[in-house]
Amino acid sequence: MAFRTIFSPKDPQDKELYNYIHSIFGFYPKNIALYRVAFTHKSVVSETVGNYHVSNERMEYLGDAVLSVAVADYLFHTYPTQPEGFLTEMRSRIVSRASLNKLSDKLGFGNYIRHTPDAGNNARSMGGNAFEAFMGAIYLDRGFDFTKHIIIDRIVRVHIDLDELQNTDVNFKSKLLEWAQKNKKNTSFKMLEEIGEGQKKRYHVQVVIDGQPYADGLDRSIRGAEQLAAEKTCKILFNAD
Repeated sequence: MAFRTIFSPKDPQDKELYNYIHSIFGFYPKNIALYRVAFTHKSVVSETVGNYHVSNERMEYLGDAVLSVAVADYLFHTYPTQPEGFLTEMRSRIVSRASLNKLSDKLGFGNYIRHTPDAGNNARSMGGNAFEAFMGAIYLDRGFDFTKHIIIDRIVRVHIDLDELQNTDVNFKSKLLEWAQKNKKNTSFKMLEEIGEGQKKRYHVQVVIDGQPYADGLDRSIRGAEQLAAEKTCKILFNAD
């Protein structure tokens, strides 16, 4: 019988996070400090190292890359005869901001993210950002192969229905514009602001229908922000779940 020593943090908050990670993902962190950072929004950060604040932003950048590679590899081997366009679209649907926000809600990330009540526009995508940062933390703590195992076996295979995803129309922007044309509504996407620079840059876009503002979206790309804003607007207009 194999014997394994489990180190449990003494700090109550770290211990709670430590046990949460094990209950949801089936492993105990080696370095809980990495995961603490992954769940720390920049709105609560006062500590700095060098020229950057110790929040989850840098780890989010790393986790985004790890998540994208792991999902791309999985899809490549799962669909051996599908063309590049199909694989790219499926990967985009899985790792989209909307998808990651929903996954973080489902997994209970919101209970562990440290942030201020007035976290600003980023609050809407805080869960998805923490999800990516969490993947970055696993990568730094356990390496790529272990992280890929968690992504595929604990997330994709458990929480994502690939067949349903493949057959779901998720182009909410096209859906909204088709509705607008059919109902003769003047619909546009207004750029509210560009936040940050370089890898941290975010686009904040709002749907405007007949001069009236509707839902908004925040994402790394203008296209992604428009899709999020369109999805929220479709839910308002069509009472979709």
